[in-house]
Amino acid sequence: METMMSLATARKFRRNLAMALLAGTALLAPATIQTAAAAPAEVLANGGVADLVERVSPAVVTITAAQTAPARTAARDLPPGFEEFLRRFGVPGLPGQGGGGQGRGAPVARALGSGFVFDASGYVVTNRHVIADADQVTVAFSDGTEREAEVIGEDERTDLAVLKVKTDKPLPALKFADSDKVRVGDVAVAVGNPFGLGGTVTAGIVSARSRDIGSGPYDDYLQLDASINSGNSGGPTFNMAGDVIGINTAIFTPNGGSVGIGFAIPSNLAKPVVEALKRDGKVERGWLGVNLQGVTKELADGLGLSKEGGALIAAVEPKSPAEKAGLKPGDVVLSAGGKPIKDTRDLARQVGMVKPGTKLDMALWRDGKEKTIAVTVEQAPGQPQQRLAKAEAQKQDGEEVAGLKLSGLTDQWRQRLRLPGDAAGVVVLDVGDGVEGLRPGDLITSVNNSAVASPADVAAQVKAASKAGRKNALVQVRRGETTAFLTIPVDMG
Repeated sequence: METMMSLATARKFRRNLAMALLAGTALLAPATIQTAAAAPAEVLANGGVADLVERVSPAVVTITAAQTAPARTAARDLPPGFEEFLRRFGVPGLPGQGGGGQGRGAPVARALGSGFVFDASGYVVTNRHVIADADQVTVAFSDGTEREAEVIGEDERTDLAVLKVKTDKPLPALKFADSDKVRVGDVAVAVGNPFGLGGTVTAGIVSARSRDIGSGPYDDYLQLDASINSGNSGGPTFNMAGDVIGINTAIFTPNGGSVGIGFAIPSNLAKPVVEALKRDGKVERGWLGVNLQGVTKELADGLGLSKEGGALIAAVEPKSPAEKAGLKPGDVVLSAGGKPIKDTRDLARQVGMVKPGTKLDMALWRDGKEKTIAVTVEQAPGQPQQRLAKAEAQKQDGEEVAGLKLSGLTDQWRQRLRLPGDAAGVVVLDVGDGVEGLRPGDLITSVNNSAVASPADVAAQVKAASKAGRKNALVQVRRGETTAFLTIPVDMG
């Protein structure tokens, strides 16, 4: 995958890049999604972009994220430059900001973003940074209705999240296009809410493909010249057939506003992630266990290859899937799973999107000739912890205490939540309607300043608080790398 920029230019570019919480909404006139998409030429000939927007906009939604506890701010998870970008637009909850109604227990609106329905049964996709660390997420539709949403799953590496809203009827839904067919120069239409100015539609062209903006190993962005500003994050970019070619995620901005360089996650990268989050609440990624470097023209000549390209294995990790399969330093991976490998990032994406345990055929260049080796990829070590999806938590055995479903901290939970060996406490599996602030995956370490190691310990402390005439019990909660104090009502015990 080529950046088409010099290294120095790329570094300067990344310093100015602001991954955008592009905070906003996408509220447009209600209509019914048509099942048959018009051909691009037909769209242009019969009303153009206006007809397309009228047809697709009911599936675009506004997402409001709020938090009730001083948990770790999303800014700590963001690339350099993003935090300052958000501060310019007054997004609350960033380091160095004060006040603003952030009293303990009071819901604090933390972020606004866009999203869209991709499954008529109520599944919505947005950017992860829009809802990261939120305790409550609300989805607003173009007809003015609002529904509380459940976070089904998040994927930090691609900055995607899937939500679920309850609905008693099929919702207008959008479908993903084949982004591999998108060409530079194709017309692109983005829907969002820049700077809170209401439902806004912008149009432009696809300026470039396969952009690497330094945000992670799976960078493969579409570059757009349509105006994408604060408000578009998580919203869709359409082709002229009304299908989603990308999910708006980032902008290049030296001054906080759009300069005609926006980035969208291509649909072919987003779709399998979204489907995995919907199905499993998480994304399991394959791991090869190699160090890679690009194949330059000079290296290609030295290796006996007719042209540059592929991924050169510089080192193989001990006991890794690569070592077990017989891969060696000096091998050049030409294809994986039947798909050509252009460069090192291409191989990282191909392997990363394969489910662990899958056998992957790799075409190699070794000792002047091609060779095929089958590699069984394994679970990538040290993957970022996903939020514990409510659907997953409800399947686990636990005890009901004070409106919470709790479990002792077993080795399985310690591994699942990526907790250190000395961590102790009680795992929250589910949270009742009357309890605010807590969420599945939290670790309760103490109640009323007394350490707890079992649901029975929590129940005893709740009972003690009730006998003392208190309405709430004080709980200390560990969430990721952050510890905070919250309360649970004793009358639910």
